[in-house]
Amino acid sequence: MENTTTLLLFFSVLLCHGAMAIPEGEEHNLFFMHNPKTVVKTDAGEMHVLKTQSGCRRFLDRHMHIGFITMQPKSLFVPHYLDSNLIIFIHKGEANLGFIYDDEVVEMRLKEGDVYVIPSGSAFYFVNKEEGERLHIIYSIDPSTSLGLDTFHSFYIGGGANSHSLLSEFAPAILETACNESRMEVESVFYKELDGAIMYMDDSDVPSLGTKFLQLKKEEKEQHQKKMLHDQEEEEEKEEEQQTSSAWGKLLDTVFGKVNEKRESKNSVDWSKATNLYDKKTDFRNDYGWSKTLDAVQYPPLTNPDIGLFYVYLKAGSMLGPHVNPRATEYSIVVKGCGEVHIVYPNGSKAISTEIKEGDVFVVPKSFPLCQIASNDGALELFGFSTSAREKKPLFLAGSVSILRTMQGPQLAAALGVSVDTLRRALDPQDDLLIFPSTWSATP
Repeated sequence: MENTTTLLLFFSVLLCHGAMAIPEGEEHNLFFMHNPKTVVKTDAGEMHVLKTQSGCRRFLDRHMHIGFITMQPKSLFVPHYLDSNLIIFIHKGEANLGFIYDDEVVEMRLKEGDVYVIPSGSAFYFVNKEEGERLHIIYSIDPSTSLGLDTFHSFYIGGGANSHSLLSEFAPAILETACNESRMEVESVFYKELDGAIMYMDDSDVPSLGTKFLQLKKEEKEQHQKKMLHDQEEEEEKEEEQQTSSAWGKLLDTVFGKVNEKRESKNSVDWSKATNLYDKKTDFRNDYGWSKTLDAVQYPPLTNPDIGLFYVYLKAGSMLGPHVNPRATEYSIVVKGCGEVHIVYPNGSKAISTEIKEGDVFVVPKSFPLCQIASNDGALELFGFSTSAREKKPLFLAGSVSILRTMQGPQLAAALGVSVDTLRRALDPQDDLLIFPSTWSATP
């Protein structure tokens, strides 16, 4: 029923939508994200963010910001928190991510392909400990939770844009009382100038957030975590004893216990774990390329920001056929190679047909038909975010699983002004499902 409704909605929009009055030559500025804003820039690294063009937002169900973080070897992105949800993807290199989980500092090792969600208001930091290897992170910002201060706002616990902690804006007397330390000690910690939000660090340096925990040896960390787990289990056991102290309580627990366990399991989200997009099985693969997606079912932390991820690989000269995402807007980043992207307005007029190259970021609004083509010189790789964490169910307009093939019959033939036999001859020869070898890819 859902597919039928989606098809009817798509065709009604396709046939009835009014003309899109976009000035000639402005299409590229509409769908591409240009002019990155520099959020952080130091000798040790940079952070940039791209905003969706204001003219494009009228086509979008939701919008987001796309950004890039680059960190030099032996560098630290100082502890801070944001007013927005942050979804990170490790594009190149490895990083140590420190964050607070259940009132304890946890440090996680992230490798290429890892995805992690940092909720709004959660303090965190990055460390690039690698020798001679730069760290590249692609991230998306969900502005729905922001304070409305431009794109988003960072609150630095140490360092930062003004080279000092946000705590330094409080009077020394306030920090003396809050920290129970002398003024000299407080001023030596919170009032000295630092090297900005991204700084170089020695092997002996550690972030001020959770220093004691991070300095523990591996064995001590494991013992500490085991103790935390043991204490938590004891606390849960005490709560269970209190809840089942009466015979009636025990009876209810026996009858409804399994139901409650399933409900708690369904509603709980483990924010302490990352997932790896590269390790995920492909959703589709043939001789010409593959694609994969990541949704909230596969990675529950995506539920709250309601953002999904995808990755597309096209061999040289291959094409991801014309298709539609009826559920979400897609933000694509060209992470490797070059090629073309073609986007069509719902009324059937051309929105954009242009070349794309590594580093380009473009937006495809929900229900806008599109296709991507790799150049003959090499493979094209696209990574991106979508504005829905639900399972992605694209509608393909060509190929053996296309909506044209599914709906072929007298009604569609009449709508196109051809006979049923003519329609069948036009649609039946294509046996490839989603990704096709381009007819112009072969050398003459």
